[in-house]
Amino acid sequence: MSSIFTKIIEREIPAHIVAEDDDNIAFLDINPLSVGHTLVIPKKEVDYLFDLEDETYTSLNLFAKKVAIAIKKVTGKRIGTAVIGIEVPHAHIHLIPFTQMSELNFANQKLRLTSEELSEVASKIKKAFSDK
Repeated sequence: MSSIFTKIIEREIPAHIVAEDDDNIAFLDINPLSVGHTLVIPKKEVDYLFDLEDETYTSLNLFAKKVAIAIKKVTGKRIGTAVIGIEVPHAHIHLIPFTQMSELNFANQKLRLTSEELSEVASKIKKAFSDK
């Protein structure tokens, strides 16, 4: 059975996509810890990050770096990373803008952004990514 992330990749369900290449895709988290919180995933569905083939793992991390640079341009904040891997059975990296360590705590209350707010942030990150 396809994960929710695979359904996003296949455009079966909507997402606020900020970047994409042949092997990876990045989209805003709909329950973000901060504005710009983005998920970066390989298009190949593998449950656990460290089960990825070396080439896929390397590609994902290099792609995540480019996305993080774009997010930083938009938010002006450092970008923290987290790999938890229990919420969705599809390898993914969280890129989270932050100014204080406490902002990276997944037990914190999540932001409630409207679809319009998410679209606006996604558009800015997408532009920053394409402007590299």
